[in-house]
Amino acid sequence: MEALDQLPRGRHGLSREEVQRSQRGRMLRAMAEAVSEHGYVKTPVAEVLRRAGVSRETFYEHFANKEECFLAAYDAAATVLLAEVGAAAAGGGGERSPWRRLDAGLARYLAVLAREPALARTFFVEVYAAGPAALARRVEVQQRFVEAAAALAGARGARQRFACEALVAATSALVTQRVCAGATDTLEELHRPLSHHVRSVLEASGLH
Repeated sequence: MEALDQLPRGRHGLSREEVQRSQRGRMLRAMAEAVSEHGYVKTPVAEVLRRAGVSRETFYEHFANKEECFLAAYDAAATVLLAEVGAAAAGGGGERSPWRRLDAGLARYLAVLAREPALARTFFVEVYAAGPAALARRVEVQQRFVEAAAALAGARGARQRFACEALVAATSALVTQRVCAGATDTLEELHRPLSHHVRSVLEASGLH
């Protein structure tokens, strides 16, 4: 979720679709940053408008309400994280072992979160304050990460899939602890111990 600049004033030569895409991206970024700073409950739509540099009319062209914008920002964060994990895991070619693929994905996952504290807090903390729809979305996203881990590990059968589910849950819990403590910048310190844990779980589950 790289920061998006304001559109230039006056004639800029962009299509309506490009303008709308830029506006939407800025609002998603603004939502994540505002919620990270003020908390979901205390973040008004006006604060998102101010940070994104858009009008209230523009906001409601994209989103029905604050909750819908938050969920869109949450989905965008999940998509970014999954894409980063997949790219890192594929970086060494198809000859990598399951552990090497998962380890590369884990390292990238922690690195992205460490450099994106607003994304991390939105993803791991404020989602719990955003209501039932957000919690349901969190469950869905967690399953997407389980599916990604299972695919990288080549998991077959319930036992191996459960091993991947447990790894995702453990990683999420450890990351959440540090984000809650305001120690997002230390997340990469988790890589080494988690890497050893991943390897032992994979070996115990028959995945090497």
